[in-house]
Amino acid sequence: MSAPIVTGLLAYGMSGRVFHAPFLSTNPQFKLKAVVERNQKKMAAHYPDIVSYNSVEEILADSEIELIIVNTPNFTHFDFAKQALKAGKHVLIEKPAAGNVAGIKELFDTARSIDRQVFCYQNRRWDSDFLSVKGVIESGRLGKLTEVSLRYDRYKPQLNPKPFKETKETPINGIVYELGPHLIDQAIHLFGRPLAFDKLTAIQRENSEVPDYVNYRLTYPAGLIVYLTSGLLIADPLPAFVVHGSVGSYSKYRCDVQEAQLDKGILPTDDAYGIEPVGMEGKLVTVGADGEKSIEFIPAVKGDYSNLFYAVYHAIRENALYPITEEHMAWQMELLEA
Repeated sequence: MSAPIVTGLLAYGMSGRVFHAPFLSTNPQFKLKAVVERNQKKMAAHYPDIVSYNSVEEILADSEIELIIVNTPNFTHFDFAKQALKAGKHVLIEKPAAGNVAGIKELFDTARSIDRQVFCYQNRRWDSDFLSVKGVIESGRLGKLTEVSLRYDRYKPQLNPKPFKETKETPINGIVYELGPHLIDQAIHLFGRPLAFDKLTAIQRENSEVPDYVNYRLTYPAGLIVYLTSGLLIADPLPAFVVHGSVGSYSKYRCDVQEAQLDKGILPTDDAYGIEPVGMEGKLVTVGADGEKSIEFIPAVKGDYSNLFYAVYHAIRENALYPITEEHMAWQMELLEA
């Protein structure tokens, strides 16, 4: 095996603790070396060998580090990613990677000019529930697809305690940029770029300044319509995935366990990691040639965000194609900034 990729984190908040450090520290293809902690030095309590820098400039000056993970607030992603690229690092950027299509192009152009790579962190492609839906669609058991609904329902009437997430003065903010990238990426992964789309946003929570509801209607060839919806005042979540076709329907709740497990300290190497609880199977209804309906409950495959990090490794070390492409990110940004 090639040498592990020496990696640095730009923050150790929730995302660094849950979505990155557990994978980098358990995967021999990576060496998690350093983090930026401007105020409290918390990471050493869990990772005693970590080098804690006080600034982005310091971590970028570390010549051993090859990959920088940009997991800072949304409005800083583009600037920090470009700064890391100019320092000669590969970058893995949390969503959204930039604020507009031009920003996406600039990051990829900059990377190409210095023989480095940009990776966008779209971990929800490896959720167990989404993989279940993808598997049923690809099986052809639904026939010609007619309508698909993807949802992120949450009930969070209180404003986020982090002020920068709740003010219209901060760019790249609100539910469109927080949960929208997950929904849009899943739609793009399944169906590609839509022929056209409509977008509706609303502010529904008391005293909110930023959109907390969004709905997209995407149109695709052959009459397929895809709806993407997310809101923060939905007390009783609907099935997150509903797929209708000419000979069947499939519905599934959003029940991937990875985030909750990682938050509790369960590592990706644990046998129980990524496995949905019994009783959360998707419901498949198909109609036979005789018009009779059959019902089947489909267990989900194991979810595993490790696959994203494997993809980053193979792209850097073997020049393999990373599954979230520049085109995907440009298409996503078209919908986000519309």
